[in-house]
Amino acid sequence: MTAAAARTRIGVTLGDPAGIGPEVAAKALHAAERPQAEVVVYGPRWALELGAEQCGLPVPECEHVEVAVPRSADFRVGTVSAACGEAGVQAVERCAKAALAGEIDAMMTCPLHKEAIHAAGYVDDIGHQEILARLTGATTTATMLMTPGLRVAHLSTHKSLIEAGRFVTRDNVLAKLRLCHDSLTRWGLPEPRIAVAALNPHGGEGGLLGREELDAIAPAVRASQELGIGARGPFPADSVFNRAIGGEFDVVLAMYHDQGHIAIKVHNFHESVTATLGIPLIRTSVDHGTAFDIAGQGVADATGALAALRTAVTLAQGALGGDRQ
Repeated sequence: MTAAAARTRIGVTLGDPAGIGPEVAAKALHAAERPQAEVVVYGPRWALELGAEQCGLPVPECEHVEVAVPRSADFRVGTVSAACGEAGVQAVERCAKAALAGEIDAMMTCPLHKEAIHAAGYVDDIGHQEILARLTGATTTATMLMTPGLRVAHLSTHKSLIEAGRFVTRDNVLAKLRLCHDSLTRWGLPEPRIAVAALNPHGGEGGLLGREELDAIAPAVRASQELGIGARGPFPADSVFNRAIGGEFDVVLAMYHDQGHIAIKVHNFHESVTATLGIPLIRTSVDHGTAFDIAGQGVADATGALAALRTAVTLAQGALGGDRQ
């Protein structure tokens, strides 16, 4: 490990205390193979202690920024709680502000629960991406999922399937292509090769199965190429991900949430990581939810948390190109 890696400071948020976030955070911070970065934990101290207790480990020895949301008398692991939603959002806000101030180099987040966030009064915040956009004033954001051998960015994520189809316009596709290109370049992957997935079966069959490829996606790809962006497509979604896994592309731009998420999670769910594009800070995350059904049992798999921590260090150091196939 280089001296630069040792100096890299990563903020880790514990997520919803009633879920598996505190547990996987504790496991990841105790893992022998975790990157040798300085870690700052954001969340209630009692949640970190609970997570360590759940998996039979001592409380991790690292810097801690307290989020002063007390453990309520009716707290139950695996149960939606407004107090837990409040604790989760406050931790994300504190950590993000530290990143914006240059106090940490990147942030890694454990999962929040959408119902708990809403119960706490954050009715416009569907998840981390929306919270971070609100804090930073970002207007164009995207979710990128990464797992060994495959990266997928998304034109849209938290939209119904009908709304996601309507979101496929030339301007929206072009904006996300520019965002993918700029983000990957900044993270150390020069001249990224971007494949663009089609929306419709078989790429639309020349308009027989839908015109989005002809009217929106292909024009956006051509416009991006004129800007020097290495985008190609649209390619049928049933084959483009396999081509990317084979090394032909660095990232695939999927047209909607499940189109990209299914590909990533079938390929390698346990090591998949989320990164947010379009915000003025680096944020990675585990690619799973709060798992209320197994919370508190000490059995949650911390592989994703470790992968998210490693990826945060990699992006903070601008070293993404080191794993180019």
